[in-house]
Amino acid sequence: MTPEVPAVTVTEVPAGATLLDVREDDEWAAGHAPDAVHVPMSQFLNRLDEVPEGPLAVVCRVGGRSAQVTAYLVGQGREAVNVHGGMLAWEAAGRPVVTDGPGPAQVV
Repeated sequence: MTPEVPAVTVTEVPAGATLLDVREDDEWAAGHAPDAVHVPMSQFLNRLDEVPEGPLAVVCRVGGRSAQVTAYLVGQGREAVNVHGGMLAWEAAGRPVVTDGPGPAQVV
């Protein structure tokens, strides 16, 4: 039996938590939260040393990939929560989204 993955809504992201974005490079480039740390799920285990210490709020596009990463982190004894609804919910809640490329920032 798998333990339930801890989750929060966009408005419940804990103060002081690092937002960890696990979407792929093209998704990140199109639009991401300004202060997020980017470690794509496909590269996660190889880049685990880039994941900051302290509480984490893990986000992807809608919450599926981030739930898997959150479950892994919690299993490793890390303090982590999944952001329910992902970056789509983040954007819909009017939270800031920035881009590294040309054009307006958007969640893809």
